[in-house]
Amino acid sequence: MLYEFIATIAAGFGLAGIALIITHLSKLSGRRAPKWLIPLFGAAGIFGFQIHQEYNWYDQEVAQLPKGVTVIKKVEESTWFRPWSYVKPQTLRFIAADSGNARPNADNKDIYLVNLYLFERRRSVQQVPQVIDCAAPARADYVLQEKGSQLTIDEHVKQTTKWRPLATDDPLFISVCANNA
Repeated sequence: MLYEFIATIAAGFGLAGIALIITHLSKLSGRRAPKWLIPLFGAAGIFGFQIHQEYNWYDQEVAQLPKGVTVIKKVEESTWFRPWSYVKPQTLRFIAADSGNARPNADNKDIYLVNLYLFERRRSVQQVPQVIDCAAPARADYVLQEKGSQLTIDEHVKQTTKWRPLATDDPLFISVCANNA
């Protein structure tokens, strides 16, 4: 975030510098450029860079995902304080599944433990472990077992989680169950 701040300031100064050159060239031609030209160019540089970053954030994050991690859902938004987002909505959040490293249960090969990663612009990435039952199909939040627990993973999952139905055309189901079958 610090680098983005520095780049934003640099973009503002860069365009303000171009406006400064324009004002000096206008003096040579005998006319004077308006005094508001330099602040206008500086503001245009700052806003332009920020808008560019907001639209390219998703692509930059997806390009950095390791092999085996796939995007299963992206959320596009339009907001009133970003009027340009009504023309083209911005992707400010997405969910990725680490289906390449999904671990099957030793007792039941239809149940996988997979990590979901929740990405949001200007926030830290959150990791949410999920249990996927490919036979049902269903999913549940994985709650860590207490140390010294004598329950098997199946018994632990049945007692501590609430299963939610999962459609067979859901990207999470396809990513985990179809790729690991």
